[in-house]
Amino acid sequence: MIEPYYNTVDFTLYKGDSLGMLEHIETKVNMIFADPPYFLSTGNGKVNINGEYIRFDKGLWDRVRSKEEKDRFNIKWISSACNLLKENGTIWICGTYHNIFSVEKCLEELGFRIINIIVWQKPDPPTTLTDKRFNFCAEYIIWAVRKTCKDYTFNKEVLAKVNGGTPMPDVWKIAAAGTWEKACGKHPTQKPLRLLYRAILASTNEGDTILDPFAGSSTTGIAANLLGRKFIGCEMSDDYLALSINRRKQLDNPISYSNMKRRMEEDPEDVTVLVNHARLDLKAQMIRTGICYTRIGDSKGSILVTYGYERMQYVLLHTNGADAHLFRLRSKGCFQIWTKETLIKYGFNPQSSPYYAIFLFDNSVEYPVSKNPNLNHIINSYRARIRPLIDICDN
Repeated sequence: MIEPYYNTVDFTLYKGDSLGMLEHIETKVNMIFADPPYFLSTGNGKVNINGEYIRFDKGLWDRVRSKEEKDRFNIKWISSACNLLKENGTIWICGTYHNIFSVEKCLEELGFRIINIIVWQKPDPPTTLTDKRFNFCAEYIIWAVRKTCKDYTFNKEVLAKVNGGTPMPDVWKIAAAGTWEKACGKHPTQKPLRLLYRAILASTNEGDTILDPFAGSSTTGIAANLLGRKFIGCEMSDDYLALSINRRKQLDNPISYSNMKRRMEEDPEDVTVLVNHARLDLKAQMIRTGICYTRIGDSKGSILVTYGYERMQYVLLHTNGADAHLFRLRSKGCFQIWTKETLIKYGFNPQSSPYYAIFLFDNSVEYPVSKNPNLNHIINSYRARIRPLIDICDN
């Protein structure tokens, strides 16, 4: 058995080529998540894109290979990795058309069957550098199990809850890894934590162990630990091993851990609500006019637009955490900035700031608040904040 490069009770990294390292690992795992080379890089060669020669190179590990070379590579690593997979474990493998057909062929030869092919749709893809193709906006993830297995883990109800109460589809619209995921550095093919969150939640339970033979910056490991799972990863690069370790150390800080877990679990498509306290008479005036406002600016004259604002479609008005009223905004994720004098023209009497953020809502239809949203948070009860709509009502 080989010594780990880095090891905690739930996060283990081995340094080296996975083709050689996997045979030295003895721990059986419940899930494999692999992001193998897609074989896209041209090295010193260049590709003609609309008459311009452009060099693509992520590194030697991603160099373009022949069909036969791809098959030999994939059959070897999948076979070695699956020797560590428990009989009822499942394997997830990422790809594009460059490698995914070879992966499917190798899985079939090794006695696996496909459960699903997840389409990871990127809402923010870069523009394809040619006018001869559709814009590339998706990657594919094969989810497979041994043909003899009948009792693999699939947490259907948990996923439905994540998906707003309906069964999770096989098309996942998730943005690429954000800056909040790259605080320690970045990897050229870094997967978003939200993608791993769904895969791990779907096919493992707390305490299970997950293997990633191409760990990179260890997104799989970070998501696994945030969900109470254990992680084993293999990585060749010293730089990416250091990046992985620094990312893991972030989780030792309770605040960083909590913030990262919250953002990972957020559905980027979730509708959000502006929750705003107002005294009774002011709230009544807001409802009459369809105008909700909050103070902006401090001694430096700054305004902070909170994460989730772009998905905001409702405003919820309350007084000291009680007597809540929910309305739909006239424009999703939009606000105006008005002066104190403009608000006075609409019958308000603002005193605390010369400028205000204005949220115009449709006051003709009030929506039921069907849950107890727990609006009373001591001092925070009086601060405007953004929350998921699912916290406020069932639909």
